Amino acid sequence: VNDIEIYSMKIDSKITSRFARNVITSEAINHGNVHKEVVFDVELPKTAFITNFSMTIDGVTYPGNIKEKEVAKKQYEKAVSQGQTAGLVKASGRKTERFSVSVNIAAASKVIFELTYEELLKRHFGKYEMFIKVKPKQLVRIFEIEVDIFEPQGISDLEAEGTFITNDLQDILRKTSSGKKGSVSFKPTLDQQRTGASGSQSVLDGDLIVKYDVKRTTPDNLQIVNGYFVHFFAPTNLPNLSKNVIFVIDTSGSMSGREIQQTREALLKILDDIKHEDYFNFILFGSEVHTWKESLIKATPENLDEARNFVRGIIADGLTNLHGGLMRGIEMLNAAHEENLVPKRSASIIIMLTDGQPNVGISNTQEIQTLVKKAIEGKYPLYNLGFGYGVDYNFLEKMALENKGLARRIYPDSDSALQLQGFYDEVSRPMLTDVELNYPENEISDLTKNSFKHFYDGSEIVVAGRFTDHNQNSLTVDVKGEGPEDALSFTTHQDAEQTAKAFEEQQYIFGDYIERLWAYLTIEQLLEKRIAATGEEKENLTAEALDLSLKYNFVTPLTSMVVTKPEDLENQAGIADKPTEVCKYSILMLVFLTIFVLQFPTALAPSYIVTSALSPPWYTSVDGDPHFIIAVPQKEDAICFNINENPGAVLNLIKDPVTGITVNGELIGDKKANNDSKIQNTYFGKLGITNKHLNIRLMVTPEKITVQNGAEKTGFTWLDSVTLQQEGLTLIINRKKNVVLSMGSGASFVIVLHQVWKKHPLHQDFLGLYTLDSGKLSKQTHGLLGQFFHPIDFTILEIHPGSDPKKPDATMIIKNNELTVTRGWQKDYRKDPKNGIDIPCWFVHNNGAGLIDGVHTDYIVSSLF
Repeated sequence: VNDIEIYSMKIDSKITSRFARNVITSEAINHGNVHKEVVFDVELPKTAFITNFSMTIDGVTYPGNIKEKEVAKKQYEKAVSQGQTAGLVKASGRKTERFSVSVNIAAASKVIFELTYEELLKRHFGKYEMFIKVKPKQLVRIFEIEVDIFEPQGISDLEAEGTFITNDLQDILRKTSSGKKGSVSFKPTLDQQRTGASGSQSVLDGDLIVKYDVKRTTPDNLQIVNGYFVHFFAPTNLPNLSKNVIFVIDTSGSMSGREIQQTREALLKILDDIKHEDYFNFILFGSEVHTWKESLIKATPENLDEARNFVRGIIADGLTNLHGGLMRGIEMLNAAHEENLVPKRSASIIIMLTDGQPNVGISNTQEIQTLVKKAIEGKYPLYNLGFGYGVDYNFLEKMALENKGLARRIYPDSDSALQLQGFYDEVSRPMLTDVELNYPENEISDLTKNSFKHFYDGSEIVVAGRFTDHNQNSLTVDVKGEGPEDALSFTTHQDAEQTAKAFEEQQYIFGDYIERLWAYLTIEQLLEKRIAATGEEKENLTAEALDLSLKYNFVTPLTSMVVTKPEDLENQAGIADKPTEVCKYSILMLVFLTIFVLQFPTALAPSYIVTSALSPPWYTSVDGDPHFIIAVPQKEDAICFNINENPGAVLNLIKDPVTGITVNGELIGDKKANNDSKIQNTYFGKLGITNKHLNIRLMVTPEKITVQNGAEKTGFTWLDSVTLQQEGLTLIINRKKNVVLSMGSGASFVIVLHQVWKKHPLHQDFLGLYTLDSGKLSKQTHGLLGQFFHPIDFTILEIHPGSDPKKPDATMIIKNNELTVTRGWQKDYRKDPKNGIDIPCWFVHNNGAGLIDGVHTDYIVSSLF
């Protein structure tokens, strides 16, 4: 590809006692006769920490150094101040993040990249999972994946599957398992990788997943090496506890449509899985709080049937009384225990699903957190599921962690219902409550979390620590928990000699793995505690996590990896970085953010670097065919995209459940198809604007303007010059030019009329929409335009000539996505409806894919109102 060949790519994974060290080595060769840029681009699990990175060029190795984030930031800023530019590398999916770094290499030269990352594999549904992204993007002469597993307890149920595996590749994916050892290998030849009509494309594009479990003769396993220990606890063959579940569901207006439909689908499936000995109830919150039943009820067949009918009738409307809904659920669960309505030996949980932010009742998030924590008093966990992109996820996460639960993002994709159901499946089989793993206080220091509210079937508890006396070689542990019938209590003893005997096969393990596992788990839990901490406590947790990150060479949210590249190769520097919002539990989201500094190609003119693209004020708008202009004032720049849809489609442009304002637009097409274009031009022929709180509805077409205020309807034409003021409404019609509209305390809009020659053989009259004072709309505002009323940021890097020499292409990093964009212009017709003013902007292709939330078809609605 462009004279750059990936000659080899090898992924070597070593797993010892669930702790994985993965080394990705890639060799690239420049076959061209001039120097070329080579990019090393891989996707890693979100739960992993990068521990090492190096580049070897012409036999010289340039290693990465992990530094405190502020130190790295200064180096980064210095590079920028010297005329270099920076780029952010995206988080590329639910399970993975992308690491990317680039370097220029001379003609006929090669570079070897080596990246190491480590992670603790967590047990879900009875299996540990190793996830490897396979996407070399071209045919590779030597492509190898080797996974070697060593488990002292013995390996059971080893599985390997690939989403890209065809019948021809099935025999190449090999797995073996015997006793304590297991291995998986995948080594396709060049011919076996080929696909496509010409055989020049690679079939390797997907996920390789390795799953296994260990043999369990006892409920736990204790390992001691070099003054550190790790304790795995996962009892089997215990009866499940009955559970008491309160579902607290957001039914505000922002949940309408696809989100509430998927919620209903998930709840119906969950009702099929609820056991007859369980108790449950539903709390719905919009503007008001509604309960299905006054108290928890048993999951009898009759009650489950009634619950299904209730779920099918759930609709979304109103505002977001999150505090009221959550407190009603807590009060109901408290009452059920106080009045002995539920079994004494049972597991109680609250699962809340919301897509917005509190705006009715108590809306201060800190106050809600305080009241919720006081009401729960540590008696049961709170699980917060944040649906979509409008939620205050930090608030949900902090509140969940303060109450022994966790938060989870539910991505607004087609499988959202399965995501909701999958989360419920994880917590649907409690086996123990109030689990305590006790270690001799005088022997152990720096212990990781050792008390857990619930233990769920198919999961595992992992505790690690280090001995006060580094030479100590034995440990006794007492474990206690509450089961469905009686208390569980047992004692385990282990000495270092037993662990050493189990580890005779030294080639399968890296010697300090237990120490590194302890550091990994400790850092992860310190970062988790840091979320809910404040003041001095937060400072102490930060300092401790930073110290461990630097000592053990982990790229964490507090550190960055700096790669110094050769002086004669433009003195480039690379920084691998993790952002401040992290997952605090392995099944939560932990985002890598990789930063690299890359000097602009000297062939590009400085004019491609935008410093003042627009003169304030500027407006976020949609006009033309239809093209969207998104103003980014803090960048003094703009982003543009087009939407290509058929005439008759109605697009939701703005929707604010708080102010009640909605703006939809209906597309019209040309009078006849343009034979010179495969895509039919479309424009907005109708705009429908409502404020349901004021009961006002406005329809605008190129022919007339109709205002309906309650039952009263008034019509105007574009020949009128009118100023209309009613309660909550101001309407100004500027003859044949535009309409200026303000509704209530929300934003104001300018609607521009575009008139063409009446006998024009192709085009029709159409409308454009420009927003004013969009800051008056709430944080829950969404829609194709509305989602951009909140601050956004982006970074431009790798500017290079595009197919049009006047319009360079570049890479844009926005919303954790990496997009190819083109520098161009769009027309702003607000002041000059006939000719318009050219606005320079970065154009996002493919209907705004990667820029807008979801895909553009998510914004198609059934009617104008």
